[in-house]
Amino acid sequence: MKRFFQPIEKEGSKKKPSLSASECSQVAEAKAEDERKEEAAEESSKEPLKFLTWNANSFLLRAKNNWPELSKLVEKLDPDVIAIQEVRMPAAGSKGAPKNPGELKDDTSSSRDEKQTLMRAISSPPFRNYHVWWSLADTKYGGTALFVKKHFQPKVFFSLDRTASKHEPDGRVILAEFNTVRLLNTYVPNNGWKDDESSFKRRRKWDKRMLEFVLQSSDKPLIWCGDLNVSHQEIDVSHPDFFRNAKQNGYIPPNKEDRGQPGFTLAERQRFSTILTEGKLIDAYRFLHKEQDMECGFSWSGNPVGKYRGKRMRIDYFAVSEKLKDRIASCEMHGQGIELEGFYGSDHCPLSLELLPETLESNPS
Repeated sequence: MKRFFQPIEKEGSKKKPSLSASECSQVAEAKAEDERKEEAAEESSKEPLKFLTWNANSFLLRAKNNWPELSKLVEKLDPDVIAIQEVRMPAAGSKGAPKNPGELKDDTSSSRDEKQTLMRAISSPPFRNYHVWWSLADTKYGGTALFVKKHFQPKVFFSLDRTASKHEPDGRVILAEFNTVRLLNTYVPNNGWKDDESSFKRRRKWDKRMLEFVLQSSDKPLIWCGDLNVSHQEIDVSHPDFFRNAKQNGYIPPNKEDRGQPGFTLAERQRFSTILTEGKLIDAYRFLHKEQDMECGFSWSGNPVGKYRGKRMRIDYFAVSEKLKDRIASCEMHGQGIELEGFYGSDHCPLSLELLPETLESNPS
């Protein structure tokens, strides 16, 4: 006798409806996106470890004339952060109007062409892997840029007093606050040759503010990099006597501590010592390289033609908090010789810093 009643299925015994191919694809894509977000979140919590600083002496000219070899250097070193000084691109804003130091000028045909040239360069690999911040002067002078790999999300300021909307005059400062470290990119004013408002006094004021900044920044390890426009010790110049006795147009400052080559006067060097000592900062390059290196130990080189031929100075730095001292893995110049090999068209060569990852030993607290 046929049974006309179906057996009662146990709860959960029914087969789940199978997903279509398109639904499977959507699920896989969603899962992959979640994994990417988790990976990005994990990366963003990490601190940057590899840094590059360089006074480009016109970033636009380097984009026009030196981009392939510069790109190879960046690809090779793969820095997390790239600090640029002397961008020399004017800030956005028409003549006589308020300027926007965070954007490149593009309100004339020539400025649009220049902006397109630069943006095209940094949109290509490896630079397209970075987010960029600009701090620019009103004219083609000074200016800094900061490139940070996109998975990091620092809070960025453009002044030593960390005022949100304020940019230092001439675009001299970019300050990036990461989770565990603070990075300061600066283009320090040149001391100049005369004791006037645009020279000695301007530099003294800057050094005073820098000392105040480092003293107020002890809550988090600091990495201070850029063109600091000072050669700290005699081994930081190729010809100490030449630089010590240098003068312009026969002028000799009345105070003997202000005499000599800007960047190598006794007054500047003493103030820099005070900033390092009281700010508990380590000169990373000199920490690893105790002796003078006449071939690779200078970041600035004089014009190959004229009285400065062969005269060189170390004026680009990574100064890091003493807390990071045991984590300094390397700090290297990437140019050499009086013919400016590895300078990529600038009169400065790039300088790199690499830190070891933080461990319990490096941070006992």
